[in-house]
Amino acid sequence: MKKILFVTIFILTGLYAFSQDAFIDQLTGTVGIKQPKEEVFKTANKGDKIFKDTIIQTSFRSYAIIKIGSTLITVRPLTTLSLTEIQSLEESETINVNLQMGRVRVDVKPPAGKKASTTLTSPSSVASVRGTSFEFDINNLYVSEGTVSFAGNNGQTVLVSEGGNSRVDRTGQVSTPWDNKKANLMPPSPAGTSAKEMPASSTIASNSIFTINVQFK
Repeated sequence: MKKILFVTIFILTGLYAFSQDAFIDQLTGTVGIKQPKEEVFKTANKGDKIFKDTIIQTSFRSYAIIKIGSTLITVRPLTTLSLTEIQSLEESETINVNLQMGRVRVDVKPPAGKKASTTLTSPSSVASVRGTSFEFDINNLYVSEGTVSFAGNNGQTVLVSEGGNSRVDRTGQVSTPWDNKKANLMPPSPAGTSAKEMPASSTIASNSIFTINVQFK
């Protein structure tokens, strides 16, 4: 009986770990959503629930804001991403995002006493963030607040602080923030993503996603 009781508690704990509330908080234009085990995309609506392995896709001049616990993710136009992990515990929350194409903005504000870990992954780079605000696409990173640990496919890692930026080249090499400050670089905006085309309300979730880890202690 003791063994059976132990297994039951373990399973219930595992289910609780994936009970993090996630949904589409705002959207504009044409946004597609494909839930786990579904074959085709459907038109997304405000309030739609987001689960592990859900895929979000935005069209030209379209955007969506996803709210996951204490994290807001602004999905820019012409972007495709999927959620590979959504986990919430009493003292921590973990979010893993796979950015397939496009650009995102991420804002993480965990409540006092709770740790937040957000990982964003793209085909070319990974960013681990100790901060709250940054823009990120597959190759470029700009940090507006906090510090981000940015790594290319070759394993090299640089720390990018507030006001700095970095990019990864075709060889997987990431540039240093100092080099980019001298060049005054900023991540390029894909078509349909200029500030004039984004509603003012989107600034509440201004951050990017592409292989990024956000950790708060």
